[in-house]
Amino acid sequence: MKILLTGANGYIGTRILPVLLQLGHEVVCMVRDKRRFKEDSDFGDKVKIITGDLLKSETLKDIPADLDAAYYLVHSMSSNNDAFDKLESDSAKNFVQAIEQTQCKQLIFLTGIVNDDKLSKHLTSRFEVERILKSSKVPCTTLRAAIIIGSGSASFEIIRDLVEKLPVMIAPKWVKTRCQPISIRDVVAYLTSVLGMEESFNKTFDIGGPDILTYREMLTKYASVRNLKRWIIGVPFLTPRLSSLWLYFVTSVPYQLARSLVDSMVNEVICKNDDIKKLIPRKCLSYTEALTLAFEKIEQNSIVSSWKDALNRGYLETSFMDQIRVPQNGTMEYKVKMPFNRTSDEVLDNIWSIGGSRGWYYWDWIWELRGLLDRMVGGIGSRRGRTSNADIKAGDALDFWRVLLADKQNKRLLLYAEMKLPGEAWLEFKVLERNGSSVLSQIATFRPNGLWGRVYWYLMWPFHLFIFNGMAKQITRFK
Repeated sequence: MKILLTGANGYIGTRILPVLLQLGHEVVCMVRDKRRFKEDSDFGDKVKIITGDLLKSETLKDIPADLDAAYYLVHSMSSNNDAFDKLESDSAKNFVQAIEQTQCKQLIFLTGIVNDDKLSKHLTSRFEVERILKSSKVPCTTLRAAIIIGSGSASFEIIRDLVEKLPVMIAPKWVKTRCQPISIRDVVAYLTSVLGMEESFNKTFDIGGPDILTYREMLTKYASVRNLKRWIIGVPFLTPRLSSLWLYFVTSVPYQLARSLVDSMVNEVICKNDDIKKLIPRKCLSYTEALTLAFEKIEQNSIVSSWKDALNRGYLETSFMDQIRVPQNGTMEYKVKMPFNRTSDEVLDNIWSIGGSRGWYYWDWIWELRGLLDRMVGGIGSRRGRTSNADIKAGDALDFWRVLLADKQNKRLLLYAEMKLPGEAWLEFKVLERNGSSVLSQIATFRPNGLWGRVYWYLMWPFHLFIFNGMAKQITRFK
């Protein structure tokens, strides 16, 4: 079958793509920016990549006419735009208009469980997208899931942050809300199993694991799996805003995502029907089994995808890859050239391991303080870490940076700052080999926004003097 995969760079899209290829399907990945697609991966030459922005109908003309099916896997949960619901509905309408011009026989949509009468703004928006897709002439199969548990999923990482960091939790009343978590493995299995299944056309299915748990029980079960002693004290006075701030400061999620999650946590998300089991008999993993599997992937450094690697401000925002060319005019720079006598590969391996659990090689406490200050002013902070300790690719999140370029062959790593700044910042690492000598080139570039941007740069200059020189020295010496 010929399949269109939207959201191919997202958490679910990255997981489902190799499975579709293994099943022998021809896959067309629609992305807003080809530079974000990891074409150097094992399947990069086995798929067709087209560009298209769902908010701009004129950009969707490259969708092939001879499609058999299409997956709609885009969302804006972390968008900073307060009108994200209108943008989501506009995107869905443009998608439907474009897909109806093709020979597509099935749409497959993954969304959240919406069984409560009073839904959060986020779930209401998802329900509206579902309605729009169902209005299409093309039969739509809708799968509604609750919390998805897997290495790199937002839900898993939030639970992980809370339990690992807090021996005692003062928790809001939504910890008593029930939900039905499902493993990412089962989600992918359902998504691929309904493909081409006529019995699923124009049907809606709730999908979930075998366990119905409160959020409190999910936290305590996680603690049990990790052999940790944790105490959870529920209090009634934490408002949605305070709860969002609580998640924001304790976990690695940005504030908008925390707010969307908190608003939705008042809704019970449990399956109301078991129709999917009649259509696709499957024994889903329990919550504990899903946790265990997630940790196995983490320990093996084999996390396929992570929510952190999605755009910081949601899929509706402009692509950060436009910043891949470091500007030359109107900028300030701090350059370090550090000669070294080791092999270039050893130094390059140190560069490729930077951030996350490895840290920044010098004065890590300063980097952590900068991350804390960033979160205090509404930024993302440095708690995102990195998806893999063994590999790094363009598009990956790296603490409060975004990887723009990771070219190991040409020995160059380029990062773009996603922290709150009065301007824009880039950090570039290169290994240069000339006349038989090797040099680490490290360049911090800042494009100030007005007078305050320039004041900020000069205030930070003394710190740059120590941090960047010390970091370059350690990168060339660390073993």
